Amino acid sequence: MKCPHCLVEINPNFSETFLYGDKESFWSIFTMNCPNSNCGKMIIDLASGEPYRDTRNQPWNGLKSIKFRQTIRPFASGRSPVPPEVDELFAKDYNEACLILTFSPKASAALSRRCLQNVLREKAGVKKSDLSNEIQQIIDSKLLPSYLSKSIDAIRNIGNFAAHPLKSTSTGEIIDVEIGEAEWLLDVLEALFDFYFVQPSILKTKRDALDKKLADIGKPPMK
Repeated sequence: MKCPHCLVEINPNFSETFLYGDKESFWSIFTMNCPNSNCGKMIIDLASGEPYRDTRNQPWNGLKSIKFRQTIRPFASGRSPVPPEVDELFAKDYNEACLILTFSPKASAALSRRCLQNVLREKAGVKKSDLSNEIQQIIDSKLLPSYLSKSIDAIRNIGNFAAHPLKSTSTGEIIDVEIGEAEWLLDVLEALFDFYFVQPSILKTKRDALDKKLADIGKPPMK
């Protein structure tokens, strides 16, 4: 896992504090400090599920199965932050979709679909239509690598657009989602951000550096 504070890969080593239960479920707090010497901050998760006993007739002292678990310190999505190259128009919807994913996959997917539609319109230049048609436009344009085209096309299948046309025609609507749909939308948006924002920025930086070297030796810049 990645530490939600510093985003460095760490081995999870949580300690559990059992809180007992209420009418809804049984609860525990899981805590650990990030082992990264440059971080060291505490990570706190709240979880609920079924309890267990170490031996017969002993008090409950932990959860044997977890139905819900959410990081409450820091309150973050656990996904990598949006690269700084990404325009605020897209980053805002993506960040909110990440934050609410655990609490409401339906709301997260609605934000992601709206973000995807904005990316396709503003960066891919598709003609305004419903989302399904806009996805088809970018696939037909062959302007994307095949892996990205297939990933975007899969959104319609994973989301079962045929059975839920509102996902295509009213992208901001909060509608029931299929298993894995909300997560897949975020994965596809990350890939699109890399293609439309990050890689062009990296190439521009390299090109500018090369043009400077050419100028230093009296040669014209690259065409």
